[in-house]
Amino acid sequence: MMATTGKITLWGVEVFVATAEEASISAAARRLGSSAATVSQQITNLEGAIGTTLLNRGQRPVTLTPAGQMFLRRANTILNEADQARAELAMADLSRLTSLRLGMIEDFDADVTPGLLTGMSAELKNCQFLLETGASHRLFDLLEHRALDVIVGADMGQDIAGMEVHPLLEEPFIVAAPKGAIKRDDIARQLRRIQLIQYTTRHHMGRVIAAHLARQELRVSHRFELDSYHAIMAMVAEGRGWTILTPLGWLRAQRFRAAVDLMPLPFQPLSRVISLTARQDVMGNIPTTIATRLKPLLREKIIQPALDQYPWLKDQLRLL
Repeated sequence: MMATTGKITLWGVEVFVATAEEASISAAARRLGSSAATVSQQITNLEGAIGTTLLNRGQRPVTLTPAGQMFLRRANTILNEADQARAELAMADLSRLTSLRLGMIEDFDADVTPGLLTGMSAELKNCQFLLETGASHRLFDLLEHRALDVIVGADMGQDIAGMEVHPLLEEPFIVAAPKGAIKRDDIARQLRRIQLIQYTTRHHMGRVIAAHLARQELRVSHRFELDSYHAIMAMVAEGRGWTILTPLGWLRAQRFRAAVDLMPLPFQPLSRVISLTARQDVMGNIPTTIATRLKPLLREKIIQPALDQYPWLKDQLRLL
């Protein structure tokens, strides 16, 4: 038994939970934006305060001791209560909110995200904003691991138990082809003769597209599998092939629009939903407030520009 010294701190509890979940001190440090030495010291302080060893730090990967397994359950409750208290104080007086960790899909980083942060910063004058942009699957991982408070990402069919979800936008998947390469009759047959430039199946969206093509028994050859809208659209604009993407992807690659034709999928339609997600009963009304702020921005920055150029997207690209 270790001698009990010092006090239990929220920071120490958060460091412990991160290390337990990552099974690595260095990975926990990366997740928390700290150093391995700081993480190790915080664990030492926490173990000293509790009076027992919580983690087997000499093992690779790091494992929980029986006491650590018991404390982990309480640690998650402690962090939930702290988050909820912070949110309740903030909703009583938004000026009290001192930090907000927000995750946004990359599709929004040019227009929607800056507009949201500008509006919120004017009201939350004492709040420090931490923004993480990335693929939806990464944002969900960060939310689950308490590294983010609120995320906006594509629904992935995952278990949402313990989460509150605010649907924002539905958008269809569409075809982008080199300008003039595809005639308007029997589009599917023409696409079979051209290389597909595929969005990477390492991401959820790429797997959704590949599975949909398989269900349609649309067998097309592809040599390229990329994770960048700009790279994909650049190759389409150069006549190297065609691709499947969403209006959000098309809007991000503005410089290639003039060299690309967009058209509906020439087979069973496919769409995705973008939602705001937060841990349930933790952030008070803040998720609802952010979702309410986002919808007018989505209408102005995403939906209207797309409909102005492609009216056939009406009823497919819509707010929820």
